[in-house]
Amino acid sequence: MRATLRRFAVTTLSALALAAAPMGAAVAAAAPTHGPDSGAESAATEPASSGVRSNTDEREFVSLTIDKVTPTAVTTSSEPLVTVTGSVSNVGDRPVHDVKVRLQAAPAVSESEQLRSMLTADQEAYDTVGEFTTVTEKLQVGQSSRFTLAMPLRSASSVSLGITEPGVYPLLVNVNGTPEYGGQARLDDARFLLPVLGLPRDPSIRGADRPDAAAVPPSITDPVAITLMWPFADKPRLASGIPGSSDEKVRLVDDDLADSLADGGRLEQLLAAAEFATGDSVDRDHKLANSMCLAVDPDLLITVSNMTRGYLVVDDPSDPNGPAHEGTGQTPATEWLERLRSLSSRLCTTAVPFAQVDLAALQKTDDPTLVERALSAPAGIVDGILGITSRRGLTWPDSGVLNPEAAGLRGLGPTALLADNAVAEETTRSTVPLAGTTADRPLSAALFDVPAATALAAVGATPQTPTYTPADVRYDLSDDSRTARLQDALGAIAWPALTPPPNATPNADHGLLVVPPQNWSVNGDEARTVLSTVSTLMRSGLANPRPLADLLDRPTAQSPVDLDYPAQAAKDGAPERVQTGAAAVAPEINALTETLVNDPQSALTPRGYTAPLSEDLLRALSTSGRRDRDRGAATAAAETRVSDVEKALTEIYASVTVLPPGGAYTLASEQSPLLLVARNDLPVGINVRLQISAPPEMTVTDIGDQQLPPRGSRTLQVPATVENVGKLVVDVALTTTNGRELGEPTSVSIRTNAYGKALAIITACAGALLLLLAGRRLWHRFRGQPDPADEGYEAR
Repeated sequence: MRATLRRFAVTTLSALALAAAPMGAAVAAAAPTHGPDSGAESAATEPASSGVRSNTDEREFVSLTIDKVTPTAVTTSSEPLVTVTGSVSNVGDRPVHDVKVRLQAAPAVSESEQLRSMLTADQEAYDTVGEFTTVTEKLQVGQSSRFTLAMPLRSASSVSLGITEPGVYPLLVNVNGTPEYGGQARLDDARFLLPVLGLPRDPSIRGADRPDAAAVPPSITDPVAITLMWPFADKPRLASGIPGSSDEKVRLVDDDLADSLADGGRLEQLLAAAEFATGDSVDRDHKLANSMCLAVDPDLLITVSNMTRGYLVVDDPSDPNGPAHEGTGQTPATEWLERLRSLSSRLCTTAVPFAQVDLAALQKTDDPTLVERALSAPAGIVDGILGITSRRGLTWPDSGVLNPEAAGLRGLGPTALLADNAVAEETTRSTVPLAGTTADRPLSAALFDVPAATALAAVGATPQTPTYTPADVRYDLSDDSRTARLQDALGAIAWPALTPPPNATPNADHGLLVVPPQNWSVNGDEARTVLSTVSTLMRSGLANPRPLADLLDRPTAQSPVDLDYPAQAAKDGAPERVQTGAAAVAPEINALTETLVNDPQSALTPRGYTAPLSEDLLRALSTSGRRDRDRGAATAAAETRVSDVEKALTEIYASVTVLPPGGAYTLASEQSPLLLVARNDLPVGINVRLQISAPPEMTVTDIGDQQLPPRGSRTLQVPATVENVGKLVVDVALTTTNGRELGEPTSVSIRTNAYGKALAIITACAGALLLLLAGRRLWHRFRGQPDPADEGYEAR
């Protein structure tokens, strides 16, 4: 609606400006005008709004920003009025005169869908209006002016918001003004939700005994059971295409994570907020602590753990093996990791799939090793680094949805954390069995509230619109300030507690799973405000803590439900070409791992050497950054990772080869062995096979698998038989035991002095002649006769 009004006003004003008098006399705009004492908006002559904000680039005159709302959530002990501070900025090309703002309110949200739809609804839906307050008489181009609006929640003697009972109320700040060459018009607005957990006393009514003046507490007859997920994740930071090492420092593509882990950084503030809110001095009855579960990305833990030992930051992310400099985050990483270990030792902790991998893309790669590293290995990684035993049995896809094919992945579940619209049927239960899973591997879904999760995803420096958000309430979040987006989240969290399900029965499954996005860009104030609101709900009796273990252990006797996979998931998931590349490269990594040698005396195992390459493929399949306005950066990073892994494999295979001889090789006899030297430049041993192509006159014996030491060479003796004398050329290649070619093939020139059968016959004849002549001499001597061969020689 806001976009429609702007288009209408701009079109009208532009047309009138063209027809304006030379002296620039003001003309009346066709948009409705409102004086400072106007009590209600006139109906605008415009088409009915679709209710969805437009993302079309438009010309604007002013931009309205909300900086602070007090209180963020109204309670019986709050001040009896709402105060909104903000600013109006001239973003147009002309001055704006008579800039005024006022506060408007809509009736309390009665259906969960209104938590989002009311943020795009027509202004006429905000039918309770306050009086205009002048911000400035003239706002020059590029100039900003601050304002403060205060309005009573209820009042018997003055204009108020008309709020008389607890609930979640949509509020709107409307700005009017008169652009130069135009008339007065509505120029912008800002909307947000105000959770009213209880009404304070109405000070406009005198007499403490007046019922209509008393504070109004909320109904606590049916408290909601709250489970809160608190995520620790980040986008992939490790440089790609670098195998594991036992002595080399890891490389990062940038040093932004160091800032995030340091005091005041995003991850440090997420941790600090959880530490403070669950501390004994604040959470005395441990209700918040019992409701909370830390959700940790193992990829983040691997990166931070490596940073604690010192690390490098590459100068050029496109050249991961190129020049690099020392990173600055070793100390912050060490301190942050120790604090996380301490917090996780006393709170529920679970692992999320590796690097926020797209499970649909993972299933399409059809590689058991990638599936194992993505779904089964994370719990062990989290346990090993944090020194805890994490909660098993839960898989939380970053997208919040799951397609039927991915539901069959081994290592999934037995419970998946999904949006409540990710299943085809509406249900009031928190946990439901899923159809299509096998009896020996059943899968259930723990369902979280879509409006609350959508609102939480919009909070922070990088607002997101989740995959599961319905199309009719998707809009450009940049229209809203951070304060407004935070208020929307607080209202969405509070609404289920203030609005029990219709026809609810005692002990019904009235629960709320609070699920922010895994890579959440909130700051410390926003994180503390969210936790404070959840804590307030429990302290006021509107909510009770429900540990994650209780949610997962709930019986699901109802009939299985089908999964509902939205079309948006394909757009938000890993690109098709990245999936194809990962599926092609993954088997090559597995083949390499199989042929490497596991040496108990070496710190570097075959799995440790190749694991970073498999993990790079998972990082390439990540949904991190895929829901940002510019997803091109995430796509480019994913394609680079797959390409870098391919290059790394090529370099690894080239590092094991047969050394070419310096000259011709001479065989002393027909059965002299052929001596070849094979070299391995890898830091781990490898099993290889010689592939020799010899001419027909040469027979070579297969010597089978041979083991090459790490960073060393070995002479290989190959039994050979040559039947003819002369010069031969033998082609020699080295392969892995599973047939992958290693290094460059080489040719060996061989000279042989062997004569074969002819030499044997000549030797035999010469031997026979020698025996004959020797026998004749002995015969003559035995008979005492001189040998005729001695005639002519006289005895001396």
